[in-house]
Amino acid sequence: MDIKEIQNLIKFVARSGASEVKLEMDDIKITIRTGSDSDTTIVHQVPTTQIPQQAIAAPVVQAAPAASTPTPVAVSEDSKYITIKSPIIGTFYRKPSPDKPLFVEVGQTIAEGDVLCVIEAMKLFNEIESEVSGKIVKILVDDSSPVEFDQPLFLVDPS
Repeated sequence: MDIKEIQNLIKFVARSGASEVKLEMDDIKITIRTGSDSDTTIVHQVPTTQIPQQAIAAPVVQAAPAASTPTPVAVSEDSKYITIKSPIIGTFYRKPSPDKPLFVEVGQTIAEGDVLCVIEAMKLFNEIESEVSGKIVKILVDDSSPVEFDQPLFLVDPS
């Protein structure tokens, strides 16, 4: 089961209104609990070779129904900036590779769909695209830093 299938499962469970769902397959166990302040998903991957009573546990994934896209949210009612948040947990990178230029810099104008950064999660590199147009005001995360789900990444001035 890959990350996209897990994300789709999380979305499905969030929409269904179920309080807890457990899924066990040959090599993976997933528990999704809802109904608290935040939805929680725990993924345990069991190795295919038999290791006595051991399981490989993936990090706890905090998930919301819109986990596959960045969530632009206003910082406060009187603030004119929009916060672009991380849709997944992983490692934040400002460049596609070490020898390439940065995706965006402070002061740069962006359009909807522009790639802002890459987040590596479980050896997959996920391009994070902008959901809004505007100007980058602040980059809130250092390059090569770990990020959590829903952690603010960028401040954008939509005007």
